[in-house]
Amino acid sequence: MTRRAILVPIDDATSAGSLASGECALVIGNFDGVHRGHQAVLHQVVAEARALGLASSVLTFDPHPAVVVGAGAPPLLARMDRRVELMGAIGIERAYVRRFDASFASWTAERFVRDLVVEALRARVVVVGHNFRFGSKRAGDLTLLRELGAALGFEARVHPVASDAHGPFSSTRAREAIAAGELEEAARVLGRPHELSGVVVRGDERGRALGFPTANLDDVTEMLPPHGVYAVKVDDLDAQGEARPLAEGVTNVGVRPTVAAAGGTKRTIETFLFDFAGDLYGRRLRLHLVARLRDERRFGSLDELKAQIARDVAQARKVLFGG
Repeated sequence: MTRRAILVPIDDATSAGSLASGECALVIGNFDGVHRGHQAVLHQVVAEARALGLASSVLTFDPHPAVVVGAGAPPLLARMDRRVELMGAIGIERAYVRRFDASFASWTAERFVRDLVVEALRARVVVVGHNFRFGSKRAGDLTLLRELGAALGFEARVHPVASDAHGPFSSTRAREAIAAGELEEAARVLGRPHELSGVVVRGDERGRALGFPTANLDDVTEMLPPHGVYAVKVDDLDAQGEARPLAEGVTNVGVRPTVAAAGGTKRTIETFLFDFAGDLYGRRLRLHLVARLRDERRFGSLDELKAQIARDVAQARKVLFGG
């Protein structure tokens, strides 16, 4: 079973008083994607917390603050439950998820630190990025955080920026790679393939008629790559979110121009699972996008489409299994 952090939702009704059973080392951020840069600081906080006898904790926000005080949230790299799962695998014990709404956005920087960081979460060490801002109108900065720490009894630290030969690991870099269909670069930043998760729903069964029955995913909130065909690994997620490897396969993301009605623009995510037979309707699956095989395109006939799907399957098997 995957080691899990305890997810603790926070809103105006729950933020008064102490939420923590003991003192903690606290890292604050959005952690969208929990990419390799995030992983580095989380490992650091876990190690420091253990050395100091503190709980290792994360404070993050939902929705993304830009939804309330900016131009809107950037495309999502990972759902909140997946982020918490990834944090737990590193050793984070608690993930505090503060609801970010207009009321919370109006808190002063001093209130943010006093009421939430110190009183509610009992932080003794607070780790943030070098450009961290907090409080109404982003009035708080690192200098203020350190001053408040000296007055309220915690130490403020800045985590270093992790990078490779291509530059710093960042959510922006991961999104740019996904948008370009550069899955190897995305995996380099994330430390794993980009993932899509959703619930299997009934489609029009075109794939079954062609000899390649597909699982059609709905309720997918993560950032989609460009329309095309992808080699994937597939997990089955149980009611608690535990993942079980299910199968490998090939996924089409797009509008199915060969079989869709003229001018159809409804986007679908359809996966043919290799060597699998069973009913998946209503199940939640996670797709790991291992490689991009080709662009989506229109074929002159269903026979041409069927032949191309067979070639896609053969290519995906080579990518996934070698040979």
